[in-house]
Amino acid sequence: MELDRLDRDIIAALVDDARATYAEVGQVVGLSASAVKRRVDRLRASGAITGFSARVSPEALGWTTEAYVELFCQGKTKPADIALAVAKFPEVVGAATITGEADALLHIRATDVRHVERVIERIAAEAFVVRTKSAIVLSRLVDAPSGVLRNETRLIG
Repeated sequence: MELDRLDRDIIAALVDDARATYAEVGQVVGLSASAVKRRVDRLRASGAITGFSARVSPEALGWTTEAYVELFCQGKTKPADIALAVAKFPEVVGAATITGEADALLHIRATDVRHVERVIERIAAEAFVVRTKSAIVLSRLVDAPSGVLRNETRLIG
């Protein structure tokens, strides 16, 4: 599905506040509430909008430390095997295969550095993991909501 400027503006408004009413979104994008509803229904039906959720501060849940961990795997470890293994860890909040020397990059959130260390030790014990390389996040410089590009409406169209 191709998104026009109004679709992108509606998505941006909903990313900012998924609880906004159709009338409130309409005020932002210049449409009536019923027109916004029709577009949101179409966006949902097409899969462009996959759902609505609450964004919760990790700090509110006690997850004040985060790290990125590169996984170096033996042989030709399948991405599905990596995904299955790391999905067991609630501390792994993101995982991706990547280019470069490492096979995968994990994003970990934990209560403190010791907690990060324990998680890395458990992940490193997986049979396919040869070694890990980690970096602790000191401060977040940009933290855009997932699912939308920052300033997307200014960059596209």
